[in-house]
Amino acid sequence: MATRNILLRGGDARDIAAIETLMAQAFDPRFGEAWNRGQTLGVMAMPGVRLMLAYVDDIPVGFAMTRTVIDEAELLLLAVVPATRRAGIATALLRSVEADGRDAGVRQLHLEVRAGNEAVKLYARAGFAKVGERRNYYRGADMQAHDAHTYLKMLA
Repeated sequence: MATRNILLRGGDARDIAAIETLMAQAFDPRFGEAWNRGQTLGVMAMPGVRLMLAYVDDIPVGFAMTRTVIDEAELLLLAVVPATRRAGIATALLRSVEADGRDAGVRQLHLEVRAGNEAVKLYARAGFAKVGERRNYYRGADMQAHDAHTYLKMLA
């Protein structure tokens, strides 16, 4: 999908309905990656959490959520609806996360991703390096366990 214009804007708890819809579309329940409303709102209320939403033609198509503590940040969630993938939306969100981190003095950006997730290619292209593994971290709707891989990118 070629997009004409990706608009990024900061968000907050008032965007919970959009976030829930995006997660339902972006995360396959077989893998247990999506958060429920309580988890999402609980994390959003924590200090240092930032939400960035992506829009195409005034329609929310993705988001990124990060948490910064002193000089480290973690990309908690990055989601793009399947119909708009491979159009630069995830890259735009990731670049925004990195720019915000640099502006805030973040030196290290961490993330975790399910083993086998196609997003690993995005993170590798962006300069993230695999630094660890969490065995059986995710539990899907069928209770099958899936490993998570942890990645790191130095920003400073």
